Amino acid sequence: MKKKVLAAFFLALGILAGCSQTDSPVMIDPVPMVTETPPSNTPEPASTAAPTPTEAPTPVPTAGKLAGGENHPITARLVVDGKMQSYLTGEWKDESVVKRRNMAVMINNIQVSLPQYGISAASIIYEAPVEGRITRLMGLFEDYDNLDHIGSVRSARDYYLYEAMAYDSIYCNWGLARPWVEELINSNRIDNVSQALAGINNGASEAYGRIDRGSKYSTEHTGYLFIKGYNAAVKRLGYKTDYRDTFVKAFSFADDGYRATYDSYPNATKVYPGGTQSNAGGYGKHNPCFTYNPDDGLYYRTQYGSPQIDEMNNEQVAVTNVVFKVCHGEKKVPDDPASDYLGFGIHGTGDAYVFTNGKVIKGTWKRESDTDPNLFYDENGKEIVLNQGKTWICCIWKEYSQHMYWE
Repeated sequence: MKKKVLAAFFLALGILAGCSQTDSPVMIDPVPMVTETPPSNTPEPASTAAPTPTEAPTPVPTAGKLAGGENHPITARLVVDGKMQSYLTGEWKDESVVKRRNMAVMINNIQVSLPQYGISAASIIYEAPVEGRITRLMGLFEDYDNLDHIGSVRSARDYYLYEAMAYDSIYCNWGLARPWVEELINSNRIDNVSQALAGINNGASEAYGRIDRGSKYSTEHTGYLFIKGYNAAVKRLGYKTDYRDTFVKAFSFADDGYRATYDSYPNATKVYPGGTQSNAGGYGKHNPCFTYNPDDGLYYRTQYGSPQIDEMNNEQVAVTNVVFKVCHGEKKVPDDPASDYLGFGIHGTGDAYVFTNGKVIKGTWKRESDTDPNLFYDENGKEIVLNQGKTWICCIWKEYSQHMYWE
């Protein structure tokens, strides 16, 4: 793949509170990936001004889902009967929910901690490797009023913090990798509701608590974010609750009555961010797979050989869109065999693979500054339009992108 120049490269290093898996990965021959010609043109991002909601008549419902949604994206967000189309999913939700800043919650994904609670309520889920070459999740929640708690919650890495900044999130974590996260999380660059631990200057212990999960779960897998406490902490810390002027958007979504079908693109109905066998890229230990169901247009997630279940509703986690964001990555201390702390370049540009409606669109991602959105373009330089619904983004080291596989 053609090397990309990164506008900024951010590193995660330090002492993790409660990290519990450090066994060495097994290297194997990579699973072949689909290769395509890199795009030749990447446009500048769209306007940085967030659309101003205006009142409008109730739209006339459209019968069925029409093709061609990739050419009919949502433009201005309109307020209709107290509802707006979400910036994170494109779906109609209460105006107060759509305008409210989401919370980005660090969620445990190690096998011995499963199942997670409340993860299916996230509008966007980020997944990236951490030390030990396991992955950790970050869920962006806007619909959380009916939730009691979310978790189990784990510690911060700086590349997750930088990803959260793109969505003007309030970042939630229990622990941090010191010292590389410490300066950033305690700065005025990001609002955070963090468990009160060493390294956090202004902790929010009222937002967190432990739940007795029985003897098979160790203590580090029993910490949860409680919504009532989160709201109290946001108020006490004086954070702005509605999106700030720096927030632009999350993605482009097909408008009502349309479905982005991408008929001329290759099929991809089983999607593996780490391939189908073990490898050291971070996804090879739990072998996640997204399987597309054409009946409802959703990708159903499996990992560790089983469906990924939300304990809250006992349902398999499913999303409408899956994105592979290929980033430059490396060990922070490459000459130290005892250290496996990782760094990701999540600013700049790189290869991207977008999966929606059972298709794969090869293109690029672009993001320049902390407050810029993640923008995804096809090979012709046109912004890729997602289908309305939830999105799962896998950050993948370029070095290990050879393992990506779909069929």
